[in-house]
Amino acid sequence: MATTPPSATGGTTQKASQARTVVNRERARRRREMARTLRTARSHIGLRDRDATTFQQERLHLFADTRVSSAFAVPFLAVVIAAISSLWIHPAMVAVWFVITFCMHVLTVATCMAYERAGTVRRAKRPWLRRFVLGDLLYGCSWAGFFLLPLNESGNDGFLVFQFAAMLIVVAMNTMQSATLPRALLASTLPVSLMLTATFLRHPEPMQFTLAAMALGSQGFFLILGNQLLKNANTMLEYRAEKDHLIAELETANAMSDESRRRAEEANLAKSRFLATMSHELRTPLNAILGFSEIMKDEVLGKMQNPTYKSYAADIHASGAHLLNLINEILDLSRVEAGRYELQEGLVDPAALLDECMAMMQIRAKSKNIELFETAQGKIGRVWADERALRQVLLNLMSNALKFTPVKGRVEVRTERTAEGGLRFSVIDNGPGIPDEELPIVLQAFGQGSVAIQSAEPGTGLGLSIVQALVAMHGGTFKLSSRLREGTTASFTLPAARLKTDAPASSEVTDLWAEMARRSA
Repeated sequence: MATTPPSATGGTTQKASQARTVVNRERARRRREMARTLRTARSHIGLRDRDATTFQQERLHLFADTRVSSAFAVPFLAVVIAAISSLWIHPAMVAVWFVITFCMHVLTVATCMAYERAGTVRRAKRPWLRRFVLGDLLYGCSWAGFFLLPLNESGNDGFLVFQFAAMLIVVAMNTMQSATLPRALLASTLPVSLMLTATFLRHPEPMQFTLAAMALGSQGFFLILGNQLLKNANTMLEYRAEKDHLIAELETANAMSDESRRRAEEANLAKSRFLATMSHELRTPLNAILGFSEIMKDEVLGKMQNPTYKSYAADIHASGAHLLNLINEILDLSRVEAGRYELQEGLVDPAALLDECMAMMQIRAKSKNIELFETAQGKIGRVWADERALRQVLLNLMSNALKFTPVKGRVEVRTERTAEGGLRFSVIDNGPGIPDEELPIVLQAFGQGSVAIQSAEPGTGLGLSIVQALVAMHGGTFKLSSRLREGTTASFTLPAARLKTDAPASSEVTDLWAEMARRSA
C-alpha cells in the first residue's frame, strides 16, 4: 500500500499552519482597527470645547455663506439711503459715496465667494480670517464716510434723526452678518458708531449729545447681541459635531456587526459541514459496532465461554445505540434550526398512530412495572400533519415520562379536543416532577434537570427541543408543567385548521382542506 512520505506530510501541515496564522493575523488587525475607531468616536461624544478656535473653519464658512446670501440686500439698502440722503446732501457727493461703498461690498463678497470655491488645502494655507477682517474694516469705513458728507445750505432739519436711524440699521445688519467672527464684527461696526458719535459731538447741543450717547449705547448692545449669536453658532456647531461623531460610531458598530455576522455565518457553515461529515463518518462504523455487538450479545454464532465477554458485548451495543441516537437527534435539531426540515404532510389517523406508539413503549413500561395506558375524550377524526414528525414527538414525550417515572408508577397518554376546536395530546406521569426554576433549563437544547443528573439516566437533552420545533412547524403549541414530587404533564396542541371530522365544516376550513388536498395531489 502506498504511503505519504513524512517530509510531504510535514510540509503540508506547515503550509496549513502558516495559512491559518495569516488569517488569524488579518482578523486580529481588523478587530484592532475597529476598536481604535470606536474608541476615537466615543472619546468625542459629549465633548464640549468652548475654545473659539475649535470651530474656526466652520465659523469662517458661516461668515462667508451669510455674506454671499445677502449679496443683493446690502446694495439695495445703500440705494435707499443714498436716495433719501440726497434731500440734504449734494447728489454728486452721494453718488461718489455709493460707488465707494458698492465697491467695498463687491470686494467683500468676492473674497467670500473665493473662500467658498477654495478646497480644504487652500483654506488651510491662506490667512482667510485676516482677509475677512480687513474687508469688513474697509466696508465699515465706507459706511462711516457717509457721516462725513457735507450738508446743503438748506439746513439739517430731520437729518440728525435720519443719520441715527441709518447707523442703527447698518450696525444691526453688520452684526447679523459678522457675528460668527468677533474681529470682523468690531471692524465693520465700530467705525460707523465712532464716526457718527464724533459727528454729533462737533455741535455742542443737547439733542446731539443725546444722540451721541445713544449711538455708543447701541454699539454696546449690538456687541452683546453679536456675542450671543456667536455662542448660538458655537452650540449649533457642537451639536453638529456630536451628531457626526455619533454617526461615525454607528457606522463602526455596524461594521463590527457585519463582521460578527460574517463570523457567525462561517461558524454555522463549518458546523453544517462538520455535521454532514460526521453523520457519515460516525454512522458507518456505528452500524458495524451495533451489528457485531448484537451478534455477540445474542450468541448467534455460538455460546460464549466467558460470560463477562457477553456482558461486555451488551454494554458495547447499548453504548453504540446511545451514540447513534445522539447523532440522529443532533442532526434532526440542526435541520430544523437551519430550516431544512421539510414536513411530508398528509392525512394521519391520530388514534392508530397513538396505538402504534403505545405498543412500542409497552415493552419498556413492563420492564419497570409501569402502568402505561391511553385515555381518549371524544371523537378525534383525522389530522393533516407529518406522520413521522408526530410519531417522533409522541415517542419522545412517552420515553421521557417512562424514563423518570419510578418503578410501579403510572403514565397516562390523553387525547382531547380543546375549546377552540384543536387537538391536544398530553403525557402525564406521577414521577418526581421538575422544580419551577428548572423548567426553562430542560426546555433548552442539551438542558437536563437535577433529577436526570441524579438518576444518571442516559439522554442527550435534545428531546424536548426537537419536540418544540416540530410542534411549532405544525403551527401548534407545546406546554410543560410540573409539580415537585407529584408528576409532570407534557402536552402539545394542534390547531383546529389541521383537523378533519365528520361534522360539517365551516367555509374557511373547507377551503383550507381543498387547498391541502390540491397540494397533496
